Amino acid sequence: MTRLNRRQVLGGAVLLPTLAAGGARAATWQVTIQGFAYRPANFEVKAGDTIVFVNADNAPHTATAEDGAFDTGRIDPGQSAEVTIPAGSHPYVCQYHPMMKGVGTAT
Repeated sequence: MTRLNRRQVLGGAVLLPTLAAGGARAATWQVTIQGFAYRPANFEVKAGDTIVFVNADNAPHTATAEDGAFDTGRIDPGQSAEVTIPAGSHPYVCQYHPMMKGVGTAT
């Protein structure tokens, strides 16, 4: 799996720390949807981190975990949606375009 590069966060901004339960720092990462693909499709983060899915395509998409761990709902072109990733490995798919797949892993 590919660890997200901190430069990919929110258009090249640095990591955006927030306080998670217990005072630990959580992070916010970005996955861009472009060319009917998630970029990156596979990612590894810490449990409780937030992933912002940004739709840079001209069609609506979702990022829906097959195990129900997260679901962005419909993301229209030019829009974004945030999800918090729980611990575990979560294969996800676009409900509109099932050939779009990825795996989000949180440790």
